[in-house]
Amino acid sequence: MRTPAGPIILLAGILAACTSSSAPVARDHDSSAPIDANRMSAITRTLASDEFEGRAPGSVGETRTIEWIADQFKQVGLEPAGENGTYLQRVPLIRTQLKAGSVSIDRGGEHIALELPRDIYLSTTRETSSARVEAAPMVFVGYGVNAPERQWDDFKGVDLTGKVAVFLVNDPDFEAEPNEPVAGRFGGRAMTYYGRWTYKFEEAARRGAIAALVIHETAAAGYGWNIASAGGGEDYNIVLGAGAQQPVLLRGWLQRPVAVDLFRRAGLDFDAVKRQARTAEFHPIDLGATFSASFDVETRHVESHNVLGKIAGSKWPEESVWFTAHWDAYGLGAPDAQGRRMRPGALDDASGVAGIIELGRAFKAGPQPERTLVFAAWTAEERGLLGSEYYAMNPLFPFEKAVANLTLDTLQPNGPARDVVLIGKGQSDLEEMLARAAALQNRTVTPDSRPERGLFYRADHFSFAKRGVPVLIVMALGGGVDLVNGGREAGDRWVTEFTANCYHQTCDDWRPEYDFRGAAQDVALFYTMGRELAFSHMWPAWSPGSEFNAIRAKSAAARQ
Repeated sequence: MRTPAGPIILLAGILAACTSSSAPVARDHDSSAPIDANRMSAITRTLASDEFEGRAPGSVGETRTIEWIADQFKQVGLEPAGENGTYLQRVPLIRTQLKAGSVSIDRGGEHIALELPRDIYLSTTRETSSARVEAAPMVFVGYGVNAPERQWDDFKGVDLTGKVAVFLVNDPDFEAEPNEPVAGRFGGRAMTYYGRWTYKFEEAARRGAIAALVIHETAAAGYGWNIASAGGGEDYNIVLGAGAQQPVLLRGWLQRPVAVDLFRRAGLDFDAVKRQARTAEFHPIDLGATFSASFDVETRHVESHNVLGKIAGSKWPEESVWFTAHWDAYGLGAPDAQGRRMRPGALDDASGVAGIIELGRAFKAGPQPERTLVFAAWTAEERGLLGSEYYAMNPLFPFEKAVANLTLDTLQPNGPARDVVLIGKGQSDLEEMLARAAALQNRTVTPDSRPERGLFYRADHFSFAKRGVPVLIVMALGGGVDLVNGGREAGDRWVTEFTANCYHQTCDDWRPEYDFRGAAQDVALFYTMGRELAFSHMWPAWSPGSEFNAIRAKSAAARQ
C-alpha cells in the first residue's frame, strides 16, 4: 500500500531524535511492554502536520491518513481486519452543504428574519438538492423525551407530521431543584442519552417532523455558540438503504434570545414554560408561529474508510477486545485571525490514534493473546460518530462475542497525573478494572466533574454501547486531572482553555512543549486492562441500572 513520503520522513526524523532523549517512558506495572511517550508525540505530530490537511473524510487528507495508519498497523505487526483481506472497511457517506439561503419565523402577521449563524444554525443530513420548508407550524415539545421505563412522555400523542419540533437541550431534571418530583429521575446533573441532541433529532424524524431545532443554552449544552463555526452548514450522514428512516429535512440550533422572543410573542414566559417542561404533566405547546427556510443543497457522495487491524486469539479467536480512536478532524475551513485554515486535530484525536498504534506495538511484543484484539481507527466521528455507527450496522466481528470496547479520545499533553478521569460513572464492571489498573500506577480514579455534558454519549464507543458491548473511554475533556506539575488547578485550567479556544479549531496543533507522559500513562491503563481481558474468559457486565444492560442480556446465551 502506497505511503506518502513526507509523513514517513517526518516521523522517522522525530523518532530518531527521540532515541537520544532522556524523556521518561510510561510503562505498565510489570514493564513488559512499554508505552513510549515520545513515540506517541511523534505520531501525533505527523498526523497533525500539513501533509494530512486536517484529515477530513473524503479528502486528499483522508487518502494519506488511512494509508499511513494502515502502514503503521502493518509495521507493528497487526494483521488486516478490514474487508477483503485489507486494513480498510469502506464507509459510504453523503456530504451536504447548505448554500446561501433564507430563514424566517412568522407569527400573527409579524415577519422575523433570522440571520445565520448569529441567530440560528442549520444543516441537513438528508440526500437532497434543496431544503425548503414553507410555513411549517412550530411546536414546543419540552425536552422531547419518550422514556416509558421512567414514566415520561413529552409528546402525549401530538402529531408532528410536517411540523417543526422545538426542543430544550439536556434532560428534564438538568435544572431541577431538589424538591421537584423530577429531580434525579434522569440522573440529575449527569446527562442521559435522552439529553443528547442526536436523540432529539432522531425522535423528531420518527414522529414525522420536517425540521427540528434545539434551543441553545451554554450550561445545558456543555459548550458555547461556537457550535456554529464547526461546520458552516456542512453535514454528513451514512448512505441510507431503501426503507430506512429518513432524517428531518433541516436540523439545528436556535439561540436562546431568539427563543425567548418567540415565546414572548406567543404570550409565554420562557423560564416559566421550562419549569412546566420539568413535570410529567407537560403537554406540547403550539407556538402559533410558522417556520420557513429555503436553501439549495450541494450533495455529494463520499467514500470514506475505517482502518482495522488485529492480533488473532489463540484460544477464543471469535471473542474480541477492542481498542479504538477516530482518525478524522475538521479539514480545511475559513481562515482564523492568523490566516490558518487547517484544523489539525492533534489532540482530538491524533493522540488517540497514536495510543492505539502503541497498544498494537505493545501487545505484539508479548505472548499471543487468547482472545482476538482489534485495533480500529474510525472515520467521521466528528460528523456524528458515523464511522463507528456504520461498522456497527455492518460488523466484521460478532457483537455478542465482543468483550469490551476501550476508546481513546483527546488525551492530555501536560505530563504525568495522579489520577484518571472516569467518563460515565456507574455504567459497567470496566470501571473496577480501571481502578485496579490505576492503582498499579499509584493513581486514583476521579469521576467526570461535568457529567451534564454527556461525554459518555459523544464518542465512538457509544456505537458499541448501543449494541450492548461494555465500553470505557479515556478522554481529557472530562475534567482537569490532578497533574503532578500544578495539581488539579492546572488540569482544570488547561481543559477550560483548550475547550474554549482550540477544540475543533486551528490551534489544536502539535506543540514542542507538549509532554505526552500523562497520555502514555492513560494508554498503559488500557494495556493492563486489555491483558486481563485477553488472557481470561471473563465477561465484563453492565451495571443493573444501565440503559444498555437489557440489550446485552438478549445475547447472553452466546457467551455461555
